[in-house]
Amino acid sequence: MKLTPSEFPAIADEYVLGLLDEADKVAVETEIERNPALAEAVAEARESFLPLDTSVDPAAVSPVLWEAIESRLPEQGVSPSPTAPPIAAVQPASPMAAGNDNARAGGVSSGWRAAAVSAIAASLILAGGLVWSVTRTVDPLVVAVLLNEAGEVQAVVEDFGNDTASIRLLADFAVPADKTMQVWTLPSREMGPMSLGLLEDAHSTTLHGPALPRPQDTQLYEITLEQAGGSPTGRPTGPILAKGFAKLAR
Repeated sequence: MKLTPSEFPAIADEYVLGLLDEADKVAVETEIERNPALAEAVAEARESFLPLDTSVDPAAVSPVLWEAIESRLPEQGVSPSPTAPPIAAVQPASPMAAGNDNARAGGVSSGWRAAAVSAIAASLILAGGLVWSVTRTVDPLVVAVLLNEAGEVQAVVEDFGNDTASIRLLADFAVPADKTMQVWTLPSREMGPMSLGLLEDAHSTTLHGPALPRPQDTQLYEITLEQAGGSPTGRPTGPILAKGFAKLAR
């Protein structure tokens, strides 16, 4: 696995979500122990995906989906070695155990300290009258995990209910030159599917779409492959690349 600073955010996301194979996971864990920048990226990814740990209702998950998720998780119940480096204790390998594990090592990691400093800096910038990203200061109202037909996680949508939605791609998509990826949601059957925007160059981004009703629990979100420039009809016309239903963020 190639570990370059520009790829740290994407690698951290895949690591936290348990999408890496065993060899890549070991490589990332080894690098975390000696690379503060990667350790901070992993800490930020865990904080970003925390709503996924706290908003899922196990009773609503189908057995097929649950088996698909479990197959991607590392083995649980292995106690950390007493000689393990401090960073390994602060940054556990299990993505599902990471949500509220700040004090496992008896202190706060450098990643969390950096996150706190960043939050303070953002507050100072806002106080000075500069514009800061809404998605950094407002919690999403709903979170949707989008899967492909094989049940593999492809993307995560965070809808903030203020005409803004964050789309994080977790897989590589092959998009022909004459096509584009378009994100949709279904506020109600009366309204029909509404476009949230286009994913330029198949990259994660923040979309600013039309004014829509407040997003609800179980609201449908999906990504389709459309003609360059977007669907000519204003409704999905191309194949569905990934879809999923939202859960209210707790």
